[in-house]
Amino acid sequence: MKKYNEKIRETALAYPEVTEDHPWGETAIKVKGKVFIFMGVDSKEASFSLKLPKSAGAALMLPFAEPTHYGLGKHGWVSFKMTKANALPIEAVLEWLDESYRAVAPKTVLKKLDAPAEPKAAAKKKKTASR
Repeated sequence: MKKYNEKIRETALAYPEVTEDHPWGETAIKVKGKVFIFMGVDSKEASFSLKLPKSAGAALMLPFAEPTHYGLGKHGWVSFKMTKANALPIEAVLEWLDESYRAVAPKTVLKKLDAPAEPKAAAKKKKTASR
C-alpha cells in the first residue's frame, strides 16, 4: 500500500497553492491553509479522509468508509481504511481527491486550475511582444 499512498500524496501535492503539514502524527495537505485530505502514515493500509460534498453518499456505502469523526462527517467528510485486499482502483480515489480539493479551494485558485493551458509558442510571442 506504500505506492498507493505515495500516489495519493504526490497527486495532492501537485495541485496549485498546496502545502503539507504533519499534525497529530498524520499528514494534512492544505490549499490556502484549508485541509482537503488527511492521510495516515501506515504503509500497510491506505487511511485517509476527504471532503466529498457530491459523492459522500455513494462513498459511505463502501464497507471500508465511514463518516469522519469529530463532527466532520456531517459536513461531507468521509474516512477510508483500505488494505491491499479491498482497495479501490487508484483512479477512483484520485477522482475523490479532486472533488475534495475543489470543495475546499478558493475560487481564485480554482480559476488557475481550470484555466486552459497556454501553448508554448503563444506564451513565447507574448513575452517577446511585451519587451
